[in-house]
Amino acid sequence: MNITLNNGIKMPLLGFGTYLLGNGSACEQSVVNALSIGYRLIDTAAAYHNEQSVGRAIKKSNVKRDDIFVTTKFLPDDLGYEKTKRAFEASLKNLGLEYIDLYLIHLPQGDVNSAWAAMEELYKEGKVRAIGVSNFNMNQIQNLLTQHSVIPAVNQVETHPFSQKTEIQKALKARGIQLESWAPFAQGKNNLFNNEILKALSGKYNKSIAQVVLRW
Repeated sequence: MNITLNNGIKMPLLGFGTYLLGNGSACEQSVVNALSIGYRLIDTAAAYHNEQSVGRAIKKSNVKRDDIFVTTKFLPDDLGYEKTKRAFEASLKNLGLEYIDLYLIHLPQGDVNSAWAAMEELYKEGKVRAIGVSNFNMNQIQNLLTQHSVIPAVNQVETHPFSQKTEIQKALKARGIQLESWAPFAQGKNNLFNNEILKALSGKYNKSIAQVVLRW
């Protein structure tokens, strides 16, 4: 299943994140396995130090590149017009790809406006299919909206039953920006898979707690 972003690009609803997998055979095999069982969105970042492994896995898989949605992000140290351009080229080289599907500012720290100007150019040149942000609040997003022409397609933020982000979700929707959840299982915290409310819902709908949480 896909959702359609504000520029018409389709993004898979469910993605495989590679945080903490590192750069090596474990990451590579994990991504190969994820693609083999049906994942089509792979999420990485310069900060994860595993873009090379992700790229190798994509090449090893039997899935066509056009069928895979690749997201990566760049570090706060690389915010700035020229620095952002260099960071993008480094990620593209590490991944071994000709384009990136979704490119995100990882954190709202530093020269965000100059970085966004560079991202707009990358988008208009066709090197990126969509651009967005991660871990931004609405004031930070509003600042971008008032100074730039391309509206972020996505804001990737921690969202799960213990951190529901209801208000920001409404605000993003009103502006045509897709909220994308990271850590939908709350990083295994708060005893998610034994939560009494979630167990009751699991029984009511005859689904696993994981299915209930992801569907929500």
